[in-house]
Amino acid sequence: MHLSAPLRPAVPRVLSIAGTDPTGGAGTAADLKSITAAGGYGMAVVTSLVAQNTRGVRDVHLPPTAFLTEQLDAVSDDVDLHAVKTGMLATADIIAAVATWLEAHPPAVLVVDPVMVATSGDRLLDADAEAAMRDFCRRASVITPNTDELAVLTQSTPATTQDEAIAQARGWAQETGTAVVVKTG
Repeated sequence: MHLSAPLRPAVPRVLSIAGTDPTGGAGTAADLKSITAAGGYGMAVVTSLVAQNTRGVRDVHLPPTAFLTEQLDAVSDDVDLHAVKTGMLATADIIAAVATWLEAHPPAVLVVDPVMVATSGDRLLDADAEAAMRDFCRRASVITPNTDELAVLTQSTPATTQDEAIAQARGWAQETGTAVVVKTG
């Protein structure tokens, strides 16, 4: 009698599309740690190089969107992705490039962190890209805004209580069909 080994489920392959954080507290570094801790195999495409520390952002370098597209195509030409998580997509052009790629390579799960303002208060999304981010978030399985970002998405004032934040999140979820996990400081 021949006994075969039980089938092991495949390790989920998750792509982080985000900026960097040299301190490891945000961006691709934090995403990769979270993906690994949850049992996934993390990969990263870098949208922006951020010079920051725990006290704030000093500078941001945005590689050309053509290079971003090359990174995305290189991964998707070779790896079958189970999920995608986005972070800092700083400009309308970057959002458009990622959206175009997602249309050609739709993941089963899309998590969008609509990075707009760092915890330090530094702005990380061009003001003219807010409408593009609003539209981009509508395609997500789940979004993870902080209260300031949720206010921008819902075009309302920032929630000052838990009940206000929940009401804004529920409103967005009902309007878009996208789940919302609100982060607070």
